[in-house]
Amino acid sequence: MAGEQESIASEQLLLTVAEQLKLPLLQIARQAEQAQLTGETSHQATIRSTAESALRLLDYYALGIRLHHQAGQLDMEPVSIAAVLYDAGQQLTGLARAYGVDLDLHIAGKFGPVIAHRQGLQAALVSLGAAFIEALPAHESTGQLKLQLATHRCRYGIVAGLYTDDAQLTAAQLRQGRRLLAQSRQPLVGFSPSSGAGIFVADSILQAMQLRLRSSRHHGLFGLGAVLTPTNQLQLV
Repeated sequence: MAGEQESIASEQLLLTVAEQLKLPLLQIARQAEQAQLTGETSHQATIRSTAESALRLLDYYALGIRLHHQAGQLDMEPVSIAAVLYDAGQQLTGLARAYGVDLDLHIAGKFGPVIAHRQGLQAALVSLGAAFIEALPAHESTGQLKLQLATHRCRYGIVAGLYTDDAQLTAAQLRQGRRLLAQSRQPLVGFSPSSGAGIFVADSILQAMQLRLRSSRHHGLFGLGAVLTPTNQLQLV
């Protein structure tokens, strides 16, 4: 029964990913056509970053499936959260620039290692970041879109996530989005005009690591994050 439910969830997520890929592929086709007609090369960076984001979404969907199949046998290890955030930010820089989003890395303090599957954690953060970047233009109000890739302490451990003051995704919206995943092209109504597949891919990857994606706040900003266990806290337990 559990295997059947997992298969259904995987199929639902695949449909959402497929829906999400329509937009970047359409953008790539139009930009390439315009460049061909005009001879301009200014769109090349945007085409490249859009294509890379689409390919990463597919790669991370596949990674989530593999991690679920390895449940209970994942290579969980001490990981530097600052290093993971930095590498995730590097992967998101091109996409953020293409969408006119100012991406900022904010690490609120010094942190020791956390227990995680490094590749999975980075993939989840990049997937979340891409979803936020693509959603933010629909919420533009100040003329300058800002997004923070950040970490901070909480009573349960160390939180890592994506935060902004331009768009809020509440816990209720996230729960509803999970329910609407296979029924709507826009399961995250009010947040993303697309399928928001990156959020659900991140959700799937985190679940495979026995982590939970949740609504979060950071220095007055709203976002999504996951609570990670510091290695010293694990030793105390």
